[in-house]
Order: sequence, then C-alpha cells, then structure tokens
Amino acid sequence: MKRILRYLLFIGLAALFIWVMYFLYQKTAKHPDVFMVEHAERTNIVKKTVANGSIVPRKEVAIKPVVSGIIRELYVDAGDQVQDGDPIAKIQIVPDMRTLSQAEQRVNAAEIDLQNARKNYDRNEPLFDKGVIAAAEMQTYEVALSTAQQGLDAAREDLQVVRDGVSRTSTGNTIVRSTITGMVLDVPVKEGNSVIERNNFNEGTTIASVADMTDLIFQGNVDESEVGKVKLGMPVVLTVGAIEDTKWDADLEYIAPKGVEDNGAIQFEIRAAVDLKDGQELRSGYSANADIELERRDSVLSVPESIVTFNDKGDSAFVEVRNGEDWKKTFIKTGLSDGINIEVIDGITSDYELKGAKKAEEEAGPPHSDE
Repeated sequence: MKRILRYLLFIGLAALFIWVMYFLYQKTAKHPDVFMVEHAERTNIVKKTVANGSIVPRKEVAIKPVVSGIIRELYVDAGDQVQDGDPIAKIQIVPDMRTLSQAEQRVNAAEIDLQNARKNYDRNEPLFDKGVIAAAEMQTYEVALSTAQQGLDAAREDLQVVRDGVSRTSTGNTIVRSTITGMVLDVPVKEGNSVIERNNFNEGTTIASVADMTDLIFQGNVDESEVGKVKLGMPVVLTVGAIEDTKWDADLEYIAPKGVEDNGAIQFEIRAAVDLKDGQELRSGYSANADIELERRDSVLSVPESIVTFNDKGDSAFVEVRNGEDWKKTFIKTGLSDGINIEVIDGITSDYELKGAKKAEEEAGPPHSDE
C-alpha cells in the first residue's frame, strides 16, 4: 500500500513539473508582430493655437455715489435692463454734526440781518414819504433789505442740502443714476448699507455694475511662442465650457505689445470681438477657449503623424510601406501638421498600405518559438 502511494506521489510531482514547464514555455514564447494597416487619405488640415480666457463685456461701469450716506431704496436687481439716467438707488444723507451746526448758525445770523434790515427800511420809509430823506438814501435801505432776504434764502437752502442732500431748486445727489444703457450685472449693496462717496482720495462704494451685454469680447492670453504667428483680424472660434455643442465666431482685434510673466511663462493678452447671432446669448464671466487658425490646407493627402518617422535632424521623414510579407522604408515630403495628421506632398499615394500601430497581443495570433 505504501509502495502504491509512493508511486502516486512521484506521478503527481512529475505531472506538476511538466505543467510548470509548459506554463513557463507559454510565457516566454514570442507572438508574431501584427501591425495595423493605414492608408493616406484626403482631409482638411488646420494648424491652430488655443488661448484660454473668459467672456467679458466691452463696456462695464461701476456705478458709485457722489454723497455718503445710507441706502434707503434700491430700484434695480441683477439682470434688469436700465437706460442711461435711470435711477439705481436712493441715499439718505447722514450729515456731519459740525457742518450741520455751522449751517444752522448761518441761518440764525441771516435771520438777524434780515430783521435789522427790515427795521431800518420800516423806520425810513415814512420819512421818505414826507420828503425828509432823498430817494438815493432810501434806495440804500431797499438794497440792504433785498440782500438780507437773499442771504437768508441761501443759508436755508445750504442747511437743507447739508441735512437732506436736496434743495428747493435741484433734486440733489441722493438719487444714484445709471451712466450707461445696459444690463445690471451685480448689486453688491443692500438697503440699509452705508456707502462712501467717490472723491479724489477714495474710489467710493459700488452701488451696481452695469454693462452692455450686446457688445461682448473674449479676453485671454497667448504664449510667447505663438504670439508671433497671430495677426490682427484673424478669425477666432470660441467654445464655452458651460455650453455644449455651440461655437461662436469672433475677430481678433487686440494683441498686447507687452507680455506678463505667469508661472514662469510670458503671456500676451489678446482680445477678440464676439459675433452674437440672433438667439445667441452669453453671460459675463464664462470661461472660454479661443481657437485661432494659423494655417489651413483643404483636401490634401495626409497620414497620421504617429506613423511617420523623422530623422534626428528633422530634415527628412519616412513611412514603412508593405512589400510582400515585409515592410520597407519610403521617404516622403511632408507639409502642414495639426498634431494628429500631417500633409504628404510627395512620396506615396492613397493606394499604398502603410505600417500602422502594433496590434494588441490577444489580436496577434497564437505563440510560436524562434525555431
């Protein structure tokens, strides 16, 4: 019994050894190299550069007050259309106590002057009627009375401007109005917020941002390696990441004469006027990519650039053409490339079978040895 078990153990070990050897043979066996077959085809080749940027209005204005105070009323919301001169907000003046006190004192002084001038006029008017004083002297009292009355009116109006921001003869500056026609993009303040006037020392608080959304531009940057190839007037095709399957045409209208360093690379600002068709709409701040067409070849013979081999100097290129069961190198003259396909000027035709990429191992067929 023990002898039988020993024989079975030897047989099992031998079978295991044979299986391991076969497995290792399968691993080390070479598969025949099988390559895809490509053909030259006629296509359009466009060489372009891509600029990253955003869609912004050409004219965007920040509406600021000319007086300080508190927002009492807001007449617009973001997204509203306004005309030049339309009211945006109403500001309640918070007067300076010192200035208010001085204005009140001027009113009191003007009232005293008026009372004094009226007493002098009333005292001398009966004498003038009796012919005791001359008309020239009486005219002096009349002028003094009119001047005092005018001074009191001016002092009261000054007090009203200081206290309320308006006067009897004008609407004042408490109503903030739009300076352009367009859409309200943002209203960063709320009713009850304090605002600061714009002056020579302070840019002031922004009440609203208004822009003409019918006149949009693309604003982006081009790398220094590409800016020399870009010219004013070149057509630009815009794609917006937030809107799929839609493109917008634009015309390049500005290239910055000076570059700016950004993360170690020199970037030049460009701007392109967006051509909005009927029914098209864009929002301010959309991120966008601009495809700028540098060169174009229509209906030219081309091959995938991945199957073309260039020499070290880059002055010649060749592809491998089927020659029976093998492949042979054939030099070609190349032209424009878009990074995927490359133009073939001379060397092959569309009838040639070209060596493409290597097929995966599972598609290459059964293994075989070198013998």
